[in-house]
Amino acid sequence: MDEQKLLEPENQDSFDISQEEFNSESEQNDEMYEHFSMTVDKGQSLVRIDKFLTAHIGGNISRNRIRQAAQAGNILVNGVPRIQNYRIKPFDKISIVLATPPKEIDIVPENIPIDIVYEDNDLIVVNKKAGMVVHPAHSNYTGTLVNALCYHWRDILVHDDVVESPRLLHRIDKETSGLLMVAKTEEAQAKLAADFFNHTIHRRYWALVWGDFVEDEGTIVGNIGRNPKDRKSMYVFPDGEHGKHAVTHWKVLERFGYVTLIECRLETGRTHQIRVHLQYIKHPLFNDPTYGGNRILKGTTFTKYKQFVQNCFSALPRQALHAKSLGFIHPTTQQNMLFESPLPEDMQTVVEKWRNYCKYKTLEEEIVEIDESV
Repeated sequence: MDEQKLLEPENQDSFDISQEEFNSESEQNDEMYEHFSMTVDKGQSLVRIDKFLTAHIGGNISRNRIRQAAQAGNILVNGVPRIQNYRIKPFDKISIVLATPPKEIDIVPENIPIDIVYEDNDLIVVNKKAGMVVHPAHSNYTGTLVNALCYHWRDILVHDDVVESPRLLHRIDKETSGLLMVAKTEEAQAKLAADFFNHTIHRRYWALVWGDFVEDEGTIVGNIGRNPKDRKSMYVFPDGEHGKHAVTHWKVLERFGYVTLIECRLETGRTHQIRVHLQYIKHPLFNDPTYGGNRILKGTTFTKYKQFVQNCFSALPRQALHAKSLGFIHPTTQQNMLFESPLPEDMQTVVEKWRNYCKYKTLEEEIVEIDESV
């Protein structure tokens, strides 16, 4: 097929990297789907689209996954959804979204408490606590959300004496708290994966960041990929030559002078997207060690102020980021679902500390200020 254009799955990183080079937090990929697009060669014979895609996508993609995608409406030909027995024609433009299958690793069910916000036969929404890894990986094979879900679903995930992994749709960082959705069935996973790809999932994050903003809201656009100098972190490539397209919308919720509470809306779902985008515009997350937010970047030279910030770091020993709301169309009932999660105690405590500090700081402190470049 000399005219065929086949793109790599959209959730692959721009650089090759071995499993041992990074820990479970930085290992998290983009949203859990694969997207392929291609144009059929002018000399292609008429064949079923499921057979065609199985042969040409590669990577041992099963025909069953192709059929699941078709049934979910995830195969488009010239912009129109097609079922698996559609016969392709020369010059057809094909787009397909495949849900990422569960990883084939040994999952140990563990009786770990999890905060279940909603559950039915198709999916579950959990409020993940900070410090919990989402999926077992290098250096974190136990104590993860997936281990906990395997125990919670121990009666429905066992087939032929093998424990299947829950069907992840997206991930949030280990030290980020908040809402996360997991599918129970292949059908629900396929439909929701397409919603993530089409950016119809509602996601709002609250973040406490260094510095004040001139505007009340804005948008950050910049490709994100692995940092060439530090493979455990991500990097913004503003020229667009590397990385993956990424868009983050933000708006100010409350100003505290030296730090600001903002809301972020994701248009794309790249690894560490909010964290690296905010570092890029010189407003890193408060106490984010990976992206430079774990030192005093704004404020005064007074010892009392420095002690105040250190107390805040101690009260919130992680990046100040929380997945606050999650909304979607239910894959079976087609109902609008929207869930909200309150700020966890550690983040709420620090916001209150800054709120009080902002009220009572002295005029003398305002005069002698620190403004560290990020």
